[in-house]
Order: sequence, then C-alpha cells, then structure tokens
Amino acid sequence: MNRRKFLGAAGLVPVLLAADEETGFTPLFDGKSLAGWSVRDGPEQAFYVDDGAIVVHESAGYPCWLGSARQYENFDFRGEFFVKGWTNSGIYIHAPEHGRNMWCGMKINIFHQADEKPAPESMGSVFPIVAPRKVNVKNKGEWNTFRIVMDWPRLQVWSNDEQIHDLDVETVPDLRHRFRSGYLGLESLSYPIRFRNLRVRELPSKVAWTALYETPADIAKWHVSDGKPVYQGLGAVMHTDGLGHIATNEMFRDFELQMYVRHAWHHNGGVMFRTEGKGSRGRHYEIQLHDGEGAHYPTGSLYSIQRGSYPRIEAEKWWPFQMWVKDRACGVRINGETVMEYDRLDNLEPGPIELQAHDAGRWTEYKHIRVRRI
Repeated sequence: MNRRKFLGAAGLVPVLLAADEETGFTPLFDGKSLAGWSVRDGPEQAFYVDDGAIVVHESAGYPCWLGSARQYENFDFRGEFFVKGWTNSGIYIHAPEHGRNMWCGMKINIFHQADEKPAPESMGSVFPIVAPRKVNVKNKGEWNTFRIVMDWPRLQVWSNDEQIHDLDVETVPDLRHRFRSGYLGLESLSYPIRFRNLRVRELPSKVAWTALYETPADIAKWHVSDGKPVYQGLGAVMHTDGLGHIATNEMFRDFELQMYVRHAWHHNGGVMFRTEGKGSRGRHYEIQLHDGEGAHYPTGSLYSIQRGSYPRIEAEKWWPFQMWVKDRACGVRINGETVMEYDRLDNLEPGPIELQAHDAGRWTEYKHIRVRRI
C-alpha cells in the first residue's frame, strides 16, 4: 500500500472501529475477584477488589504490577480508571514474563495532571517516549475511559472517547524493537487508583514464531556441533554447562531471536549465528554472554567486532534477550535496552544458531527460545 492510500485508510479506521461497538469482547474482570490476574513483583495484597473495582494498595510499591493470565499480540483493550487528586499509574501492553515492562513492552501513562502542552510524561503518553495529542483527564473524583488498539505496527489510543495516539511504532526508534506480544498489566506506584469494566477483543496475529525450545521434546531440534557441552531439558528450561557448542538443526540467515536467559555469576557463553555448524572452529559471528561489566566484550557485544554497552542484568535472575540479523546489520536488546547495533557484516551465508558453553561449572539456562525469519 502506498503512503497516500495508507493515510486515507488510516483516516477511516477510527470511524469503522467506533461503529463496531462491543462485539466479540471478553471480560477481564468479574467485578468480584482477581480471577484471571496475578500480582507480579510485589506482595499478594498489592491489588484487591472493592466496590466492583480493582484497587492498588497504597503500600504495594513499584515495580509491583498486576498481570493478565494470558499473553496477547494484537488486541482492542478497553476499560475505566478513577482519578481523584494526585494519581500515577500505567497500563502495560506486551509486558514480558521477566524483565522491565515499559522498556520490553510499552506503558500508557496514567497521571492526574491536565497538562495544557502534552509531554512524553503526560497522562496518556507512551511513557516516556511519545507525547499524546492532547490531555483530557478527569481528575476530580471521576471515572475515565481508555481504549488501546494494538495492531502492529499501528498503535491507537483513546482517552475519554478522544483519540490521543495514532502511531506507527516502527517509525519510532525507541519502540520499533519492543516485544510484539506479552501480558496486559496494571502498574502500582502506590496510589489507590481504581480500574473497572476491563475487556479485550483479540485481533489477528501477524507474526509466526518457530519454537526452538519450549519443552524437553524440543531438545531434538538441537545437536552437538563442537566439544562436549552438557545440555538437558528440565521442563520449560534448557540447562547448559560444560565446554562446547550445540546448534539448531535448521539454518538461518536473516532472523529475529527472542528468549529468556538466566546464568551463574560471571558465566561465559555466547549465541552464534551464520556459522558453519562447527562452533568456534568454523566461520561464525558471536553475541557474547558474559556478565562481567568490565569484560573486554560483555553481554550483548558482537565478539571481537563491536563492544556493547553493559546491560542491566543480575546473576541467577531471568532476563529477556532479543537479537535480529538482516543482511549486513544486526542488533541486540537485553532487558529492554538496545546494547549493540552493527551494520557491516561481511558473512551473508546462512547457518545454524549455536549456543556456546565456554566455562564448565558456570551454567547458563534458557527458556521460551523462539525464532522468526525476516
């Protein structure tokens, strides 16, 4: 679709969506309990139900949040929130299983202040990146409506029935590599905000991921390519140790890889791509996994080529790993931060993706390993 046709269609979509009303929505809150939700990164009492609304307890604290039971890719999410006096919270979309919600996914900000000039921190912003078109919050003890339509790459947001965002997220450098699916969430910043009438309608998926590891049966998708690594499937987790490499049976040239990683203190390993399938003995590129901040090439670096900026990770805690390779370019995001980008790859030949175990006794674990060709 050319630019003129796209913009013409964009102008029509809000009208069509408005005419659709409430067809096909699934309630996400029964008005009586937190069934279908769970408290994340905080105490059990952080959220509770009172008078038909979900309420944030004032002692909950950040980074506590309430997460949906399911993950969503594209959707129409609607509801209401109550504002009286100083209030700060947020609605998470595409929040990760582990990691920083508003940097791996996105946060639509909730704030009491009726800013005359919208800013990236205003009510309704894609916090803290993109300002809304306008701020129309009702803040004197009133209910506000919200509507968030994600149909990647298009993000539309309404506040009190006025559209405040119509955004192609792939045109925003800080958003274009965010998670494309994840949990819906309600943020705690210890203000007693209330939510009600939460409901969602799923929209068609646009991406197809191939699972490289989800269950022990997926071990069959890998083989030893070099040395004597120790690797095993432990439920949802692939545990690796020893010294050597394992490789995917499939070959990849241009792809996006996403997974969660957990490791021993000062572990050493790597994710190798466009290899000959012989580990370090053959042609390869390596994204380093090494949690020493002062290391020559720390986690996220393109080993021996481009040093990455050290990411926010901790030993023995899960963190999200994303990488993409397209023609001569590659990039890495760790826990919601882009730590390395490079655009001068010489080797354009496809090859397996390999995981390196480089230091026996310092294990590395992976889960939800998935890949898509691009």
